[in-house]
Amino acid sequence: MNLISDILFWISTGLLVPVIVILILLFLRSLLLVGSFFGQYLNIRRNGRALRLKIEGLTPETAGELEGILKGNDNSLSVRYLKEMLAHKDSPAHIRRLLADFEIAADKDLSSSKTLTKLGPMLGLMGTLIPMGPALVGLSTGDISSMAYNMQVAFATTVVGLFSSAIGFLTHQVKNRWYMQDLTNLEFVADMFGCDGEH
Repeated sequence: MNLISDILFWISTGLLVPVIVILILLFLRSLLLVGSFFGQYLNIRRNGRALRLKIEGLTPETAGELEGILKGNDNSLSVRYLKEMLAHKDSPAHIRRLLADFEIAADKDLSSSKTLTKLGPMLGLMGTLIPMGPALVGLSTGDISSMAYNMQVAFATTVVGLFSSAIGFLTHQVKNRWYMQDLTNLEFVADMFGCDGEH
């Protein structure tokens, strides 16, 4: 029984370094995600309102005028697919394919946020529990410095994991709402071109 317990202890202790490395990578990824999210937000603030108003007042006769409102330097996902739809407005099958591709691309973009949301707490909990064993050993032997160090590692991994998860959760909620609005706009434009938007 002692051998089995020792094996489990060695395994869990050996996982500490990989867990910490992955948590650091998740933290860096969350910072990059915040940067891209902020850029996307500024782009929506700058061009989103004008595009939304143009789409709301769209009629089959004025559908062609939509190209004029699309900025050449706007490289957002919805605008890219809207340009593709305008280029293939006479092909309902192509437009239905573009709508389906947009949903796939939006889900792919949201995958980073989903990963942070799920992995952050799991790895943070692992990083918390693993050092608790050596910390308790240090407490039992009177090695306060060792216990304090392991407790510091445990708390740090928890904070980093929760921070990454919070960034993932917040960006996923907001970006999911943006993409739902974009999909609604694309389906409305598809209807203007005579497509039913179902795919």
